[in-house]
Amino acid sequence: MRVDEAFPGGANFRPMQKSLPTSSRRRFLGTALGTATASAASLNILTGFVRGQGTAANGKLNLAFVGAGGRAAGNLKGCDETGEKIYALCDVDKTRAEGAYANYADAKTYTDWREMLETEGDKIDAVVVSTPDHLHAVSALAAIRGGKHVYVEKPLTLTISEARILHEAAKAAGVCTQMGNTGHASEGSRLTNEYIRSGAIGEVAEVHCRTNRPIWPQDLVRPAAEPVPDTLDWDLWLGPAADKPYSSQIVPFKWRGYLEYGTGALGDMGAHIVDHPVWALGLGLPSKITVEKADRATPGSERDSHPSSCIIHYEFPAAAGRGPVKLTWFDGKYTIPRPKGMREDLQVPDNGCVYLGSRHQMMHGSHGGNPVIIDPKHESFVAPPKTEERSPGHYAEWIEAIRKGDPSRAKSNFDVAAPLTETLLLGVVGSVLGPGTELDWDAEAMSTGNAEADKLVHHSYREGWSL
Repeated sequence: MRVDEAFPGGANFRPMQKSLPTSSRRRFLGTALGTATASAASLNILTGFVRGQGTAANGKLNLAFVGAGGRAAGNLKGCDETGEKIYALCDVDKTRAEGAYANYADAKTYTDWREMLETEGDKIDAVVVSTPDHLHAVSALAAIRGGKHVYVEKPLTLTISEARILHEAAKAAGVCTQMGNTGHASEGSRLTNEYIRSGAIGEVAEVHCRTNRPIWPQDLVRPAAEPVPDTLDWDLWLGPAADKPYSSQIVPFKWRGYLEYGTGALGDMGAHIVDHPVWALGLGLPSKITVEKADRATPGSERDSHPSSCIIHYEFPAAAGRGPVKLTWFDGKYTIPRPKGMREDLQVPDNGCVYLGSRHQMMHGSHGGNPVIIDPKHESFVAPPKTEERSPGHYAEWIEAIRKGDPSRAKSNFDVAAPLTETLLLGVVGSVLGPGTELDWDAEAMSTGNAEADKLVHHSYREGWSL
């Protein structure tokens, strides 16, 4: 399904999720997620009332969490430190959520996020989504259609079409958004921007990016079925994904390696690494993706999982103030080539970037890292003035955006996060098709010039779930 088919009515489209077990919950799909709510959310912005100026009795924002275990622990801590109220928690896995339920004993608890949004909807100001990748779009979109501000873990979505739909829905609703690439708020990211934008390292035409992931298995076929634990609602965990058997080799951690649930090493760490050259250089969307390596040793693994190691080349066209840029992604066993003349006391990053500038070569680690000049002329480098606005913190700037009614205060809002996710997922699509794949990206038509790749650009849900 193309995005223009899935999203034909602009602010009036209706996301549909799998039917809930009661008539009242079914009504929720037609009201909280429908056009009336979308219109109300837009009206709130136009009249100067921003949904979520603090519905709690003490004026704090009431935050609800879709996902309470695993990565949610970090998001809970980050949001808790802003001083807002952890109002409701939802998780399909009671065992994984035990710690959060104990730490926030006053919070309402749910297994089904749809029930949480229906029951607590008028009391919730904002929703944090900390689920596996395949559940990001359906849960975040439901919250947005309910007029809630949303924070969504990285990568924003499993597919490009989902990222486009979330982005448009957030703009239509006027809500404040943020993606969980926390390094976007780092001091290192600001320094990187200043070093590049000032011209201090010269013109950058080539960037190398690398992660040592995957640290979970990839290049594998789906494991044998196992009994579902009593503490896990497997059907809700699957959500829009195909109805397939449970395995402890997938849940709770190794799902990232499977095509139906995760986006592999590039999707996981690219948001923390590729984010910085894309931001500093203003790269926008790539025009071409070429897959040099996408290693597989397991017959049939291409049906189920991501390759074990990759080298992927991105080409970004010239733009105002710079020439074309080639960015190469390395993961697994492949490492960044050591630049000629690199300082002997340094090593290329295991997780991070190397920039080949016309005046200086520079590197930094993951999450923005700490930029370091690595060429023989490093002693002559003069750091430019600090011109970039500093962040109060990744979670704090999202809360500030909500409080001020200004989505732009959250610096990794969906205007930033959706194109970045699209860039990452183009590489993921290419890697799934294998070495030698070349994709020419027509962003307007959402076409790669490759029929098999185009199928992977668009989401496909099991019956009863759709966007």
